[in-house]
Amino acid sequence: MKIFRYLGLISLGLISLYVIYYVINFMFGDAPRLQRQLSSQFGQTMQVTENRNLLVGFMTDKLTSKHGIYTNLKDTDQIGAAASGHEVLSESAGLLMRYYTLTGQKDKFDEQWQQAKQVFDTPFGFSYRYSPQRNKQYPMNAIVDDLRIIRALDEASVAFGTKNYREEAQSYGKRLYQYNVVNGQMRDFYDPTYKMTNSFITLCYIDGASLDLIPLSRKKKAQLEDSMLQIAQEGYLSDSFPFYQTRYDFDKKGYQSEQINTVESLLTILNLAEVKLEQPASIRYIKDQVKAGTLYGQYDRDGKPLNEVRSTAIYAISAMIGSVIKDQELYADSILKMNEFQIHDAQSPLHGGFGDINAAQAYSFDNLMALLAYTY
Repeated sequence: MKIFRYLGLISLGLISLYVIYYVINFMFGDAPRLQRQLSSQFGQTMQVTENRNLLVGFMTDKLTSKHGIYTNLKDTDQIGAAASGHEVLSESAGLLMRYYTLTGQKDKFDEQWQQAKQVFDTPFGFSYRYSPQRNKQYPMNAIVDDLRIIRALDEASVAFGTKNYREEAQSYGKRLYQYNVVNGQMRDFYDPTYKMTNSFITLCYIDGASLDLIPLSRKKKAQLEDSMLQIAQEGYLSDSFPFYQTRYDFDKKGYQSEQINTVESLLTILNLAEVKLEQPASIRYIKDQVKAGTLYGQYDRDGKPLNEVRSTAIYAISAMIGSVIKDQELYADSILKMNEFQIHDAQSPLHGGFGDINAAQAYSFDNLMALLAYTY
């Protein structure tokens, strides 16, 4: 009889544990940050935290200057057409601001925001690039970087309960609309030297969640969002290769793509997913390629790989897509693939970072996207 009583108590205990698991899973299962998992997920969560801490240490010690995050750990003469070496980007400032908001680090956010204003702010937008070596602030902005900073400010107003962040976000939103929107349509950049914008929009710049933050009348906002989201959606290539065109030219009224860059298409899919407009075929394709480890850097428009390059940013963005659509498998698989690129060598200056040991290179975008992926 005692045996049966003990068995009954054990059964009751197991049932109780199941009920507790079910209740907690019900409460947190739909949380946007997929690290809130139970049982078998505990190990993964601890690993993500450990990897993120290593990355933060690398970025703080090796990739950070008084002007911001280096574009690349390895310095250059900083005279190229594209940012390089220890130049800093407003892109990096916005990504880091979002990270501090998502992790609730108000003091760090404030510090980064003040630095960003000092280094990048202009009357026409946030300069996309600053060269410390040449003490040169490039006059052009990039609408995607401005939108990211506006979004970070709005997120900070919610996270930290600070009203003036949202007021600043709205002020910069008005400026963005004045200089980067033409006839109700977004343009990549504004050049104050020539007082003009370009003629196209890069599809991965169409961030619907951030566009919604621009302070406009209901009619103007609807026109802007509907027009731009339509352009993004109609850039879809096909169900057999469910990525997106690179840009849309307003003068030529058509899409243009020399080749399909995976990072750009993944960012377009992430942006669409945030407003629940992702294509199911895109998600299936990404999941299959991530699991196989064959999500490569470039394709032609028919889906043929143009190289076999894999990158940290590719898997970081696919992880963020998994988080946004609440696909735990995609998030976990992407993080595992991304972790393959993290350097674990205490003797290396790149320890904890994502980069190339032999070339002594580590790019800001890869490392910041990984940081966000660990945080989403």
